[in-house]
Amino acid sequence: MKKPSSKIREEIAKLQEQLKHAETREAERIGRIALRAGLGEIEIEESELHSVFDELAKRFRGGKPGTSGRNGTGESATGSGRSQALSFGATSGSDREA
Repeated sequence: MKKPSSKIREEIAKLQEQLKHAETREAERIGRIALRAGLGEIEIEESELHSVFDELAKRFRGGKPGTSGRNGTGESATGSGRSQALSFGATSGSDREA
């Protein structure tokens, strides 16, 4: 049995609202973590911060070999990401202990 298009539109609208709420929750969660890590106090261009977040996402998603640093062969990509991450986290060392 096929659904009428009006019902499908209603479902799409509900799903879009759910997506909006889920994205808001995720953004707030990531934002709180970033603030605790001290990223709010660092003057950094948004494009550079976005690039570092992309590298971090690839690392935890098990991205391309060489970018995750898990197999030890990706020193160039991971090395620069880690040095940036360490400099970002340098002010938050005590936060991690708490």
